[in-house]
Amino acid sequence: MIYKVSANTKTIKTSISLPSSKSISNRALIINALNYSPYPLRNLSDSDDTKVLQAALYSNNSKFDIGHAGTAMRFLTAFLAKIVGSWEVTGSERMQQRPISILVDALRELGAKIEYIKNEGFPPLRITGSHLSGKTIELDGSISSQYISALLLIAPTLENGLTLKLSGEITSRSYIELTLGLMARFGIQYQWEGNTITVPEQNYFPIDFTVESDWSGASYWYEILALCNSGEIFLENLELESLQGDAGIADWFKPFGIFSTQQKGGVLLSKTENTTIEKLTLDFIENPDVAQTMACLCVARKIPFHFSGLKTLKIKETNRIAALQNELARFGSVITEPSEGELAWDGKINPELIAEEPLIETYHDHRMALAFAPMALTGKPVFINDPMVITKSYPDFWNDLKKVGFRVEEV
Repeated sequence: MIYKVSANTKTIKTSISLPSSKSISNRALIINALNYSPYPLRNLSDSDDTKVLQAALYSNNSKFDIGHAGTAMRFLTAFLAKIVGSWEVTGSERMQQRPISILVDALRELGAKIEYIKNEGFPPLRITGSHLSGKTIELDGSISSQYISALLLIAPTLENGLTLKLSGEITSRSYIELTLGLMARFGIQYQWEGNTITVPEQNYFPIDFTVESDWSGASYWYEILALCNSGEIFLENLELESLQGDAGIADWFKPFGIFSTQQKGGVLLSKTENTTIEKLTLDFIENPDVAQTMACLCVARKIPFHFSGLKTLKIKETNRIAALQNELARFGSVITEPSEGELAWDGKINPELIAEEPLIETYHDHRMALAFAPMALTGKPVFINDPMVITKSYPDFWNDLKKVGFRVEEV
């Protein structure tokens, strides 16, 4: 399936009901399962990732296929390692190419019994759930934060708790802070001093909990407003003072003339005029999930950029570094990788590269579709291959675009 996305909107005024935070939903699901909470989670995300994890946690099966859901793979691996029983976890072809040995090795140190069914170091996994004993584990801080969060979520339930010593630069610190902040909401005490996180053995407290809106989802509306001349967008159930690290993008968009104001029930984005930006330099070490948003926006606005802190992008749903280079080339831009984990563009357009009808490959990656679609605001239609990949995190995205004047049609 291919969608043709076109738009000639110059001014926008709307209210958008964003999807609930997938990151918070998935963590809260694991916490609720660990404390056998009688309270259902309110405003739970309806993304594919969350549905897959919820189905696995509340099913009577022992074999789980989580598709492309990386968070579900990591969180379930740690969770099932301590739940008595015999379990198998597999995923899509891409998921079976995403490494998981760092997490498996750490869990084995705690006494977990995990085997690789096919290739060493990769899913699918066979897990024999058993009693786990906590200890001090040393991990490279630059690994995916999902490995660290998976371990932290089960940490209070381990005999003697858990201490993680993280070496080197910590990647995606904001996601680790999100995990710990959410655990604290459910009564967990912890210490984080330097690069050492200590979580004593203790009980989660069941609470009545409502999931807030998703800041990663909000980033596409910031992008849309940045591509318009002026407007206002009210993003419902969003909090500027959020546990989500991506809330930091509110400051990133100030140079684009977009200001964010907390109001009752959400955040109001407002823009009165276009601004000129000579070059955009950003470090995504805390916000890797909005890299595609910012890259697409810069190419659409012809703003040179230098991005760093992108090392984890190569092990996401796809190799996002390569995907951005491939697809942004269709707009005439040659994106370089100056060094590992960096992307740069000099702002120059090569007319010979420009595709008359740019067809964007999504590589089974929801953020490719979500970030590229707003580029239609430049006046040229954008064609999105496999457009329903957006259900992974933002199922109503195409309907929301139509609501504000975009034309979205199957071709």
